[in-house]
Amino acid sequence: MTEETTGNVPAADSEADKQAPEEGALSREKWANNMEFILSMAGEIIGLGNVWRFPYLCFKNGGGVFLIPYCVFLFFCGIPVFFLETALGQYTSEGGVTAWRKICPMFQGVGFASQVIVIYLNIYYIIVLAWAIFYLINSFKSPLPWSTCDNWWNSDLCHSRMSIFANPQLFQAGSNWSFLHNVTSMDYYENTTYNETILMSTSPEEEFWSNRVLRISENMSLGKIHWDLALCLMFAWIICYFCIWKGIKTTGKVVYFTATFPYLMLFVLFIRGVTLPGAGEGLKYYLKPDFTRLSDPDVWRDAGTQVFFSYAVCQGVLTALGSYNKYNNNCYRDCLALCCLNSATSIFAGFAVFSVLGFMAQDLNISLEEISAGGPGLAFIAYPTALSLLPGSSFWAVLFFFMLLLLGLDSQFVCVESLATALTDLFPRYLRRPRAREILVLVIAIVCFCLGLPFITEGGIVLFQLVDTYGPSGTSLLFIACAETIVIGWVYGADRFYDNIEDMIGYPPFPVLKYCWLFFTPLICGLTLLYNLVQSQPLVVYGFEPGTWGVTLGSVLVLTPLICIPVFILVSLYRDPKNMSTPSSDLRQSRPHNPALTLFNYVIVKAQGQPDIRVDYREDKLVMEEPGSA
Repeated sequence: MTEETTGNVPAADSEADKQAPEEGALSREKWANNMEFILSMAGEIIGLGNVWRFPYLCFKNGGGVFLIPYCVFLFFCGIPVFFLETALGQYTSEGGVTAWRKICPMFQGVGFASQVIVIYLNIYYIIVLAWAIFYLINSFKSPLPWSTCDNWWNSDLCHSRMSIFANPQLFQAGSNWSFLHNVTSMDYYENTTYNETILMSTSPEEEFWSNRVLRISENMSLGKIHWDLALCLMFAWIICYFCIWKGIKTTGKVVYFTATFPYLMLFVLFIRGVTLPGAGEGLKYYLKPDFTRLSDPDVWRDAGTQVFFSYAVCQGVLTALGSYNKYNNNCYRDCLALCCLNSATSIFAGFAVFSVLGFMAQDLNISLEEISAGGPGLAFIAYPTALSLLPGSSFWAVLFFFMLLLLGLDSQFVCVESLATALTDLFPRYLRRPRAREILVLVIAIVCFCLGLPFITEGGIVLFQLVDTYGPSGTSLLFIACAETIVIGWVYGADRFYDNIEDMIGYPPFPVLKYCWLFFTPLICGLTLLYNLVQSQPLVVYGFEPGTWGVTLGSVLVLTPLICIPVFILVSLYRDPKNMSTPSSDLRQSRPHNPALTLFNYVIVKAQGQPDIRVDYREDKLVMEEPGSA
């Protein structure tokens, strides 16, 4: 197939694009083997959310009962959209924008909407990696700087709670505990109980996070940039750049390490966690079923948003990665395996996290509710607190933050790869040339680095939470998911897409997928979207509630990707109203005379009737096979 799109562009432009490869443009790359594709996909979908979001949501929403709504959304929304986007990329051999242009020109705005989401992710997600690098550097110090109260960033209320497990000598008769208190007045001790002192205090981990890392100010100013975090952010971008600067030739090799090594470290943390005293109580809180929570719509909403976040759907990333596959790759088998791996990793990570938190709760004689947290609170306060209680705490801290860095890194550079792929496929005549790839990725890195600097200011955490909440928000993702399934199911035709998939993989996929694209997925996503809009609440970060500017920014972040869809419908209507829904003529149609969509023996979308375009993919098949395979 040709690499350029012809769906809704003038004939002259289309012809010029077709001739571009003859003028020195490079041909489109393909994965060297199937394993590179699988590891790249695994690196994208298996990230920080598996460690810091899923376990907390299980604990918060009824333990093991949370798996019921999670599986409902997974089977009826997550897997259908995940497979749809991957198969679309493989079928069209195009990135996140041009793939939709080829399928249905009037809905290329769906692709642009997903790329806006990717831009959000490229700017703010890497801030987490900067924090992880900062913690990783400090993890080599002994004692860990967030485990003591004698640092310049600590306040008078700092209170360090020592571990029985790591410091048994302090719990023997006659031990002196006076060093725990920064207040030395005897009158204070005579009139204050130990428990009251605990309630009035803050932990060193909390103060390290808020006073040393974030350095939050009272007015939450965005003017003062912290130079040390800026260096960490720059270092994260340098790593990211050199992971993908040569295209999938480097990306496919890097993921062998970044996608697999975190599993080794997670397994080590799991073994250490389940062997600690109190681990059983932690796992009990994690999985203990509370069936009364099933009637709470918030539980179902959390399950839906978690599936969409963790499976990276509606971001154009899956389409971009799938587009580098050979035409005959069995993407159906790959997608099912990746979905099983992703969900299994989330559940397994919960065992590693809550076994350690259960130990922490027992060792400090506090309830698990006091220390359980999701998001940055889990990764940078609760879990580091637990690790600091262990003998050899620096080793475990290095292990944990290196794992966080790798988990986030491959998700980050795959997002950058998706954006670079979309831009290259939009302008192949200019960007698919020698050295153009390196320059494009460098420009993306520099621009995103500069746009990320406000996130590491004194009020950067407020901006981070705003973008995290309203950027790749559940509202945007659910809306895009509805649009994608409606376009494929009702406009392009679910039966025609099934024929395309069967032509690629050699057999039709499970029939339920067709009805998910037509009915279940858009219905469930639509209902969840409406509930999201009705139940929206103002965002409060560290007691600070953004005013009008926060509401305005949040609205802009949500509306910017969504407005792309109607805008490009109007553009298509203006440019070529007669072919707004006509697929590109260079797409292979194995059964062009069959109806595009039938329901209960009724033809809903008629056949297009274009001639069968033969694609010789015998060479692709040989390349896709692993060395030594039959």
